[in-house]
Amino acid sequence: MIDLKEITIQDLKTPLENFWNLAANKTELLRKNYKSDTGSPVITKAGKYVPQGWTDWTQGFQFGIPLLIFDATGADDLLGKAKEDIKAKMPAHLSHFGVHDHGFNTISTYGNLLRLGNQGKINLESYEREYYELAIKMSASVQARRWSQIEDGGFIYSFNGPHSLFVDTIRSCRVLLMATKLGHQLYGENDQKIDMLDRAIKHGLATAKYGIFYGETDRTYDEWGRTAHESVFNMNDGRYRCPNSQQGFSGFTTWTRGLAWAMAGFTEILEFIREQNLQFENRKEVEATFMKAAKATCDFFITNTPPDGVPYWDTGAPNLHKLGDYLNKPSDPYNDFEPVDSSATAIGAQGLFRLANLLSKEDAAAAEKYKKAALNSLSTLLKEPYISSEPAHEGILLHGIYHRPNNWDYIPKGSNIPYGESCMWGDYHMTEVCLMAWRMLKGESPYKFFK
Repeated sequence: MIDLKEITIQDLKTPLENFWNLAANKTELLRKNYKSDTGSPVITKAGKYVPQGWTDWTQGFQFGIPLLIFDATGADDLLGKAKEDIKAKMPAHLSHFGVHDHGFNTISTYGNLLRLGNQGKINLESYEREYYELAIKMSASVQARRWSQIEDGGFIYSFNGPHSLFVDTIRSCRVLLMATKLGHQLYGENDQKIDMLDRAIKHGLATAKYGIFYGETDRTYDEWGRTAHESVFNMNDGRYRCPNSQQGFSGFTTWTRGLAWAMAGFTEILEFIREQNLQFENRKEVEATFMKAAKATCDFFITNTPPDGVPYWDTGAPNLHKLGDYLNKPSDPYNDFEPVDSSATAIGAQGLFRLANLLSKEDAAAAEKYKKAALNSLSTLLKEPYISSEPAHEGILLHGIYHRPNNWDYIPKGSNIPYGESCMWGDYHMTEVCLMAWRMLKGESPYKFFK
């Protein structure tokens, strides 16, 4: 269980200051070394970023990181280079009909540029603003079009096909929310009007109902906050069939990065609904459902993670028992049996921070619990062995895992497990959660993608 010891944002001041220098250096190193004609960077192998084929969902993170660093530090050189790269490389992603990850690629790039302009941190010419807004609208339309109707709603289906609901996608729904804010209208066959917000909410309701468990049945895998990576449906009649997993150990265990995506995704949608004061028919029911899912997943993360806040890659990984009482001692990325996943911490800490903010006025004790868990988790990531201090290593955050079942992660010579490597989403979300903490430290308004 994560240690809820007393720690304040002021305790992270020096580590955060050091982080911005490190992240800027790593960003420049990757831009200099990486050959983009080989595909988008995904994971490092022996400290060098390489592509890893499945779907192209990580390039937005690469170009979004320097935008976040600029937000924190005002580094104009990084801003200029990021804008050049986005202009050259990101348009192809906007009409990519083969992925469900548009919110990752698009909000990290065009969304960050629009946000920085709206906040007065950069000057946007009118054509730039229109370009970024159009990119977001286009990307959201492509994502919203991946729609499966089921007996009690619908969902944005994964690259596996119309039967497949991934828990990851709840975080990628941010692009639908942004398109909603921009007033975009999607049209389908026979000029059918498709409401972006309605699709985001229905997808969230399906994820909360089928992808998150609450300990309310007698099924052996049903416990408060456990998460399934994939929910499988019979598309002949739209009925739910079973949990499954693509990157976790099984459908009956919890892949911790999927858990973290849910933590961040549900809390972000709740923020959006409340701050935009959206009015729709079943708002109270939706808020209650999303809050229940957010609390459940955050509680599960706290309970099933070692005291320092870094979980192992799956809570049901087959060799965890060989680590002994692993939930009551610091995570060990160099052990002989199962890898940790620091990227799950970087993503999950965001969900913990956001949930704390959402509860700050209605449940101070719970808010304090989630905030302490977030601060302790981030404190661990800002130190070795998780921060990538080796100058030649191209990653920012060490000990991230991509796909353990497929054995895609680099295993150092003499080791039984992967360790010591970075991933593009881990680096991005580490930078994003550090920006959240940095704004807290400086007394600024909380970082939100849609502000």
